[in-house]
Amino acid sequence: LTIAARTVTALQGPSGSGKTTLLSLAGCMARPTSGRIFLGERELTSLPERFLTDIRRRTFGFVFQQFNLIKGITVLDLLRIASGKRLSVSEACAILSEVGLCARDYVNREVNGSLSGGELKRIEIATVLTRGTQLSVFDEPEAGIDLWSFQNLISVFERMRQVRSDRTILVISHQERILNIADEIIVLAEGKIVSHGSRAEILPTLLGTPSAVSACAQLEKTTGKEG
Repeated sequence: LTIAARTVTALQGPSGSGKTTLLSLAGCMARPTSGRIFLGERELTSLPERFLTDIRRRTFGFVFQQFNLIKGITVLDLLRIASGKRLSVSEACAILSEVGLCARDYVNREVNGSLSGGELKRIEIATVLTRGTQLSVFDEPEAGIDLWSFQNLISVFERMRQVRSDRTILVISHQERILNIADEIIVLAEGKIVSHGSRAEILPTLLGTPSAVSACAQLEKTTGKEG
């Protein structure tokens, strides 16, 4: 599998198909039991952990299904920790604006239970944006947020697609509106890639259009289950 640079690639597949495992391998959060992993021309498979830690810090940004934010500190301090430098207030405000938050209302606010799921998710995405990493990885970013927050999340991804076009984005999502901004879609089943292609090729098969018949037949042949 090759993920092209400066693209948005979406992962699809049933629970247990290996989507999160693939993200963990791609971002060097786990080591493979076989095979090799490359970042550009550099092989990462057997690098010592101290080197992988530095590569993860400089190259990869993760947003997990569950919130992974430091509670009790201000949003400004959180963004400074994520960036690894002392961001100015204006720099932090610019990042918050990119994720659709009014910077004046959030920059000095504490990260705590008073924030909604949608607000926390967008702040978490802001911590990835402020790091300037080469690969941004999102594991079901729509999980745990309400419909109104989801609409705002879509706007965040659309802005990322336009403004952050130098970034490579890898996202697990079952939402059609997120899939619609992907350049490529990968479908997994039982740890195997059953289809991989452009959005125009793969999305119709996921939406149940007539062209889905061949994809379902392929899935059934691969897994022994109905597509």
